[in-house]
Amino acid sequence: MSELLAGKVAIITGSGQGIGREIALCMAREGARVITNNRKPGSLLNAFEKTEIPFTDEERAELTKVTGDAQTTADEIVRSGGQAVPFFGDVGDFETARRMVDTTIDTFGRLDIVVNNASSNWVGNIMDMDEELWDISVVSKLKGAFNLMHHALPHMRDQGYGRVLNSSSDAFQGLTGYAAYGAANAGLVALTKASAGDLAGSGITVNAYTPLARTRAWFNAAATYRLQGVPSEAVEAGAPEAMKRTAEGMVPFLAFLASDRASDISGHLFKLAADGEIGLWSDPKVTREITTTEAAWSIDELTERVPNELMAGVSTHSATAIR
Repeated sequence: MSELLAGKVAIITGSGQGIGREIALCMAREGARVITNNRKPGSLLNAFEKTEIPFTDEERAELTKVTGDAQTTADEIVRSGGQAVPFFGDVGDFETARRMVDTTIDTFGRLDIVVNNASSNWVGNIMDMDEELWDISVVSKLKGAFNLMHHALPHMRDQGYGRVLNSSSDAFQGLTGYAAYGAANAGLVALTKASAGDLAGSGITVNAYTPLARTRAWFNAAATYRLQGVPSEAVEAGAPEAMKRTAEGMVPFLAFLASDRASDISGHLFKLAADGEIGLWSDPKVTREITTTEAAWSIDELTERVPNELMAGVSTHSATAIR
């Protein structure tokens, strides 16, 4: 490794398993000292909150290989010669986020990198969602990112250096069944872009990314399809190539964004896939419009022009299906 992050200190939330774990291991290999994190010791097999799936013995065995917590990730870093300290706590709680930052400063003397990777999710129809299920997705992802940024940014400002990386999802486009999760991720994109502008010239960059790799959620989804009668071979064949690989090959890009070498990259949303693809998402733009010379639109004019001009050739029901 290149020791790209030598001397740097990173907090990586949700780093007990999955993509967060691979980010922590990668940044540690590049020389960063790491605070690993998840809500509490141990881990569940269920990736989706308030969801019970009757896993087969084979599925349980596969899930056991990809689960862990902040302690197991920190232990692996230490065994490899790095420095890491676990912090258990829910970043969605404002004071817990403050304690995480304080612990980092007390332990390592500085804070250079924040990776807001933690999230919780529930999948289902919006009509079945209640307030608790909404909060499960929105608080951990969106409020959690704000909480940690709020407490970390003053330290970064004082040292003239900081890197914030926010893990979003392509669910920000509005995937069917992911209303709250999609809303949280869309909000995270806006938070990233607005914060990058607020922090321009400070030495702090803020970027977001949409990762795609095989994680615990993949095994949960595959088990759900099995319960619906879909053969496992069909699920595997229909999965995107990136979902067939784990995340270790794609996370070096995040180490690059966290380094001195990416000091001029801020306010962007990247696509990051385990099959080797790195992409740059475009910003939304108005693709067509209609105007009127009258003081106000009339209903009759709208009835005529909306279907024949504004929506011509466009489905009147736009929804993005789950892959």
